[in-house]
Amino acid sequence: MAADLVRFGEYELDLRGYQLRRSGRVLKLERFPMEVLFLLIERRGEIVSREEIVEKLWDKKPFLDTDSAINTAIRKIRQSLKDDVERPRFVQTVTRRGYRFMAPVVEIADTPIDSGIVQSPDPVAVVITAETFADNDKGKRLRIIAAAVVGMLLVALTAYLSLHRPSKLTDKDTIVLADFANTTGDPVFDLTLRQGIAVQLDQSPFLSLISEARIHRILGLMGQPPDAPLTPEIAREICERTASRAVLDGSISSLGSRYVLGLRAKNCSTGEILAEEQVQATRKEDVLNAMTQIASNFRTRVGESIATVAEHNTPLAEATTSSLDALKAYSMGLALVSAKGEAAAAPFFERATELDAEFAMAYARLGLMYGHTGESALSAENTRKAYNLRNRASDEEKFFITASFDLRVTGNIEKATETCEAWAQAYPREVLPHAFLAGFIYVAPGRYAKAIEEAQKVLALDPDFTTGYSLLAANYVDVDRLREAEDTIRRAAARKLEIVDFILQRYDIAFLKDDKLAMEREEKLALGNSGTEDWTVDHKAFALAYTGHLREARTMSQRAVDLTQQADHRERAALFETGRAVWEAFFGNATAARQSASTALALSNDREVEYGSALALAISGDSFRSQTLAADLEARFPEDSSVKFSYLPTIRALLALNDGEPEQAVERLRTAIPYELGSQLSTIHGNFGALYPVYVRGEVRLALHQAVEAAAEFQKILDHPGIVVSDPVGAMAILQLARADVLSGDRVKGKAAYQKFLALWKDADPEVPVFIQAKAEYAMLQAAT
Repeated sequence: MAADLVRFGEYELDLRGYQLRRSGRVLKLERFPMEVLFLLIERRGEIVSREEIVEKLWDKKPFLDTDSAINTAIRKIRQSLKDDVERPRFVQTVTRRGYRFMAPVVEIADTPIDSGIVQSPDPVAVVITAETFADNDKGKRLRIIAAAVVGMLLVALTAYLSLHRPSKLTDKDTIVLADFANTTGDPVFDLTLRQGIAVQLDQSPFLSLISEARIHRILGLMGQPPDAPLTPEIAREICERTASRAVLDGSISSLGSRYVLGLRAKNCSTGEILAEEQVQATRKEDVLNAMTQIASNFRTRVGESIATVAEHNTPLAEATTSSLDALKAYSMGLALVSAKGEAAAAPFFERATELDAEFAMAYARLGLMYGHTGESALSAENTRKAYNLRNRASDEEKFFITASFDLRVTGNIEKATETCEAWAQAYPREVLPHAFLAGFIYVAPGRYAKAIEEAQKVLALDPDFTTGYSLLAANYVDVDRLREAEDTIRRAAARKLEIVDFILQRYDIAFLKDDKLAMEREEKLALGNSGTEDWTVDHKAFALAYTGHLREARTMSQRAVDLTQQADHRERAALFETGRAVWEAFFGNATAARQSASTALALSNDREVEYGSALALAISGDSFRSQTLAADLEARFPEDSSVKFSYLPTIRALLALNDGEPEQAVERLRTAIPYELGSQLSTIHGNFGALYPVYVRGEVRLALHQAVEAAAEFQKILDHPGIVVSDPVGAMAILQLARADVLSGDRVKGKAAYQKFLALWKDADPEVPVFIQAKAEYAMLQAAT
């Protein structure tokens, strides 16, 4: 087009300023959709085929998934123009032929550029103005024209070489992101711009940044503090130590009232500049938009296809926040997560949401953090907010938010599986989808081999992702591969990676190995540690209860509750109280079980608290309250896979037993079969819940006098100690197996099982009802033989 600006309807398209405006306001439209719009307007009234779009804009090069990129571009054009696909004013889809621009267009020449973002000028560009042709000297005029032609050829050659150069980076390379050099004197840009460019580059399926956790570990090996400034020099050393390809450093400076942003990638081995970009922002408010532009340009310059840049290129203000102050608070929170832990970071994420109530990823981060600390209701509340705002996030972050919503709010494991598998396919170098699959999704139905495979992928992608070691160790414990679990934790320690989860995991492994000295060692490590002491004390309470030491177990459980309440974690306190209710119920202390359940429910109506309390009440004979809690679970969590396929079948089977209807109980447990071997760690943050559908089915078979079938169910529990760990159902399964064997007529096996239970409880509190009953049953068996 000859014109610099065209108008159609209430819109105008500035070809020189590369802007789409409506009533003078600049609209956000990314590079590739803008170029498609240019082409459609240039060919207005004609049908432009998809093949012509590919040929015109991509020079017939076979970029990845051009169909998807064109679909995305047309959709974004229509969104910007508020165009209806069914009744179009501007862009018409001609089925199986292409697209047509329909509206009348008015061309206007020589329009001034009015842009908040100014692209740095091309040094070889030559502009031919009207004054050039006003010169009367024909020879001079020809010389000027010739120079102009040469200049334009140079521009064309530069463009050709730029488009056809070999890729500077590959999809196997990794990048270290250095700090932005801020010489403006405005502290709002500190950390903020580095996080902004990270968000933009993380949208790319092609590029991969070294994780913050890995950077902090390498800083420690270099003798640097974890919050050391990432100068280009330090970043280069990190780059070399991690075998990365390039260091990416940025800068922002003032130029009068404008801001100049620069971005440069250097080969960390040779120092060669791989790519360099610079843009200007006319105002402070335009800096985030400038970040979007500079990141998009950079991605194509280092070798990413135009198609993927166009498809995954949400503007920074939409992917995060339009508030620089909110983005700074968020950036400070992220910096603290790795350096000082989640508790230190939480206030900054809270501050980010106060500054921008629509900051989706700030809510998502809070949801993740509350989930880690056992505050399920707070986790769900913040995750729901993030999900409702997910359109204000990048494509990659939308996956994270949606998967978190599937897991923490709806509990729909099937949807979470689909989300995470699609996420891993779209972003093959991202660790989080594999972490979700390993830690939550595949363990819920007991697919432990798949969980181990996914955890191994996490560590292959990022060997400094500490949680990956914890997930892999947990998966190994689930399948009783204790040596490999210990080796995994030692591998983390060798890399100087330590989180509180390792203390709990080492404690549980020591319990499974009956290594009391090792258990005491982990207790001492946890002493005074606000992040893990209460959890470790609660684990000790379960270990004591497992062997019948209920008086001491109650003391430990109360201490765990007190520690948690002192830290103002009501939900976690409720969870600990619920665990106590469960073991009191299993061991025949109905009054104590009901009291603990009531105390827990007064603190929280969290999903797991209601489930454990309903179980304890059903076992203790309070069917009415148990049924009320079951109805509430069903109403509040209609999609939750664990509620539908584990919690409700188990509770309702117990209620059917209480009503003297064991056949009905069998039917109610059928839906639990696909999930019956799942680990309680997938949904429950306490120590109870493991294999409960299996245990209740065994009780039902006993009630039906189906002794062989009952024994098989209880043996199934004993065959999976890594899933059970110190859950009281493990001790009860031994006693119930003894009863089933005797009922089947196999007194020898029955006697051996009784002896095993009594040996486990040799020092148990003598007043525990189930202990008294077991000793009496064993005495009768001995007398009969």
